[in-house]
Amino acid sequence: MNKIKARLLIVDDDPDILLAAKMFLRQHFEIVHTEKNPENIPALLKNDSYDVILLDMNFSRDATSGQEGFHWLNVILGLDPAATVIFITGYGDIELAVQGIKEGATNFILKPWDNKKLLATIEASLRIRKNKVELENLKSTQKVLISDQDQAYHNLISISPAMKKVMNIAMKVAKTDANVLILGENGTGKEVVARAIHRASPRHDKVFIPVDLGAITESLFESELFGYKKGAFTDAKEDRAGRFEVANKGTLFLDEIGNLSLPLQSKLLSVLQSRKVVRLGSSREVPVDIRLICATNMPLYEMVKENKFRQDLLYRINTVEISIPPLRERLEDIEPLVEFYLDLYCKKYKIPKKRIAAGTLKRMQKHTWPGNIRELQHAVERAVILSDSNILEPQDFFMDEQGEKHEDDFSPDNMNLDEVEKILIRKVIDKHGGNISRAAKELGLTRASLYRRIKKHGI
Repeated sequence: MNKIKARLLIVDDDPDILLAAKMFLRQHFEIVHTEKNPENIPALLKNDSYDVILLDMNFSRDATSGQEGFHWLNVILGLDPAATVIFITGYGDIELAVQGIKEGATNFILKPWDNKKLLATIEASLRIRKNKVELENLKSTQKVLISDQDQAYHNLISISPAMKKVMNIAMKVAKTDANVLILGENGTGKEVVARAIHRASPRHDKVFIPVDLGAITESLFESELFGYKKGAFTDAKEDRAGRFEVANKGTLFLDEIGNLSLPLQSKLLSVLQSRKVVRLGSSREVPVDIRLICATNMPLYEMVKENKFRQDLLYRINTVEISIPPLRERLEDIEPLVEFYLDLYCKKYKIPKKRIAAGTLKRMQKHTWPGNIRELQHAVERAVILSDSNILEPQDFFMDEQGEKHEDDFSPDNMNLDEVEKILIRKVIDKHGGNISRAAKELGLTRASLYRRIKKHGI
């Protein structure tokens, strides 16, 4: 018979009970230790760990009250909060044993015990122990994953008064559960601000779930956000929770909310009002408790006037509104951002530390940065990788890989169609101050078409 891989400790001042228990249990479990003196419990737990501890409720100095058993239960749980303790008690102390379970014991057995019941009780307690350990491991893993995920979105690097004002508002609203709407051009750092709010909130140790609504098709919207039951559609091979359920107790960040069609806006509004979701293929409502943060670079107020965005949804998501200024309106931030990304990418690519020439920095501060911080970040990364010099010059940033002219000196000579399109789109977006609707109109495109091109060119 294969023994169960488990370590047991039996604590009882009756040597006959210890002997009987050990003789029986060692037939079923790999390690069985016994201890007559409860005073030795701290030393035993300090030097070893046990999957299950069987603990007498009444020792000779306290024969009937059970208080000594409660004392040692508290000692054990103080040393190992995940400890699985089974009380050993007489028939007349069942009420005390039940009280012990309320105070942290897992179960109790009556003496004299039936061996089959003893074995079944210990095996059940081992399963409880396993679930406890797995849950704690899951929580620890979740914290690590949350921390690692957050590392990809660095703390806001800024010295400008404009961004200090933004972060002052963000830190005030972070202490509440109010819905937040973050407005700003592409690449200004909307998700960075959203994560900063989450980190400073009472939900900081829970998950932050980002959802790019611009990347979710209409047909997948409900299954992605609300989940589905097995068999709800052809590819639904198993039950799956949606983003709302996954974000329960944490923060849900809905990016590019301005991209939603009116029918999807209605479905989202319904869930935000009821705080309940219904998985596809199910009729059961699942309550969700989330902190909602939304973001967009689209002119929602103009869209409301044009009946392209629901006014009631706008009211629902913008209890507090935060507008992030573009990089060209906070030039003070360019130098610290460049230094930050220089250090980051030199370390990442194991390249000796590079510096920025004074003239380069001045040139960078004159650039309009239509792609904002994301464009600056990519420019620094590219310069770190491609430049052979330790001092970075303007051409390391504003010339593409083939060495064409600065984008401000636009000329289609020797450029392919993609390059011309990229430069033209950047110029028109910059001309209209980042207003996508106006830029799309001038270019003769729909907003959706312009967004696809922006994503294609990494603008």
